[in-house]
Amino acid sequence: MTAVAQHVPRADRFGTADLVAEAAAGIGARPGRLVLTILGTVLGIASVVVTVGLAQTAAGQINKQFDAVAATQGLARPATSSGFDGAERALGALPWDAPERAERLNGVEAAALVSELDLGDLDVTAVPVHDPSAARFSSPAVMATSPGALAALDGRVVQGRYFDSGHDARGDRVVVLGVDAARRLGVTRVDRQPSIFIGERAYQVIGIVDGVVRRTDLLSAVILPNGTARTDLALTTPQELHLHLAVAAGPVVGTQLPTALSPNSPDTVDVQMPAGRSSVRQSVQADINAIFLALGGVALLIGGVGIANVTLLSVLERVGEIGLRRALGATRRQIAAQFMVESVVVGMLGGLVGAALGVAVVTIVSAVSEWTPILDLRMVGVAALSGGLIGLLAGLYPSMKAASIEPISALRGGV
Repeated sequence: MTAVAQHVPRADRFGTADLVAEAAAGIGARPGRLVLTILGTVLGIASVVVTVGLAQTAAGQINKQFDAVAATQGLARPATSSGFDGAERALGALPWDAPERAERLNGVEAAALVSELDLGDLDVTAVPVHDPSAARFSSPAVMATSPGALAALDGRVVQGRYFDSGHDARGDRVVVLGVDAARRLGVTRVDRQPSIFIGERAYQVIGIVDGVVRRTDLLSAVILPNGTARTDLALTTPQELHLHLAVAAGPVVGTQLPTALSPNSPDTVDVQMPAGRSSVRQSVQADINAIFLALGGVALLIGGVGIANVTLLSVLERVGEIGLRRALGATRRQIAAQFMVESVVVGMLGGLVGAALGVAVVTIVSAVSEWTPILDLRMVGVAALSGGLIGLLAGLYPSMKAASIEPISALRGGV
């Protein structure tokens, strides 16, 4: 009975409330050291959140740019085969109403025919009279397109206008110049109704275009309506059909387009469509995340080592205090738990502050760069809680060291 009576008050001398109170007192006793201790964890957690957040944001921007051009660009042309002489021969021909057929498909936002013309010995000039003494320059290329080419090729008119379906149907002798071709031919304004000459035929310049990102060669070309090219320059069949697609519509359009263009022989149409964006997004994001997570892991390791060092230093500084508590009845487990709680709390403080700092940095950088910030809130929560895990791991050895201190040697000033 006596042993039992002594055991109960011994356990009451250092309960859970005492453990929390002593841990809080130990943490707050040295505010300056606390700030320096959690700084490593703050930087580690913040670096993880920042690197992963910016990686996700950058991947989103990369995919946005990819979606804006590559993932929305489709192409169809006649399929070819090699003859016995090695020459490529077309197996079929695109219909002249190919843009209208393509635009009936779900996912096709715009379509246009584009063909490069062979002028033979005809020259493209800005003057009707040929001067034999003047230096000769190579003529700009001459291209033929359907009226909706700018919508399909992401171009814009900087002066005048683009030809329409009426010009095409009538075969009007009008042209649009790419900005580089206009500069070469000396055409700076279209409001004065300038003309250029292809051979001896005059063609009125009605517009100048720029920014054709899907066919940059049009910037240095003279562009005719298809109807005019068929009438004046013997264009027999269109060469390419360019399509502007909705994002991720490429695979579906690619299976339907050959039948829409050539119902009786779809295998005579060669179609090039972009793959879905999901695989590209995952590949880009995975590569970027792997690099930045490695850097964040190194920073977290440094933060954990910092907590371990400071906790161990705290144990060595408080040897007398530990011996006194042991003498008053605290067990080894209670002493270890006290320092473990201190380490975990320090780690969680660093994790919470670091996660908040990381979110702020990602938001500010995205705002300055005019990006859309992308952050996985689950990842932010895990990063914050991982600070406590780092503190737990970092406090294992110092806690064991503190628990191994004997009361007598501690009170005598030894360890």
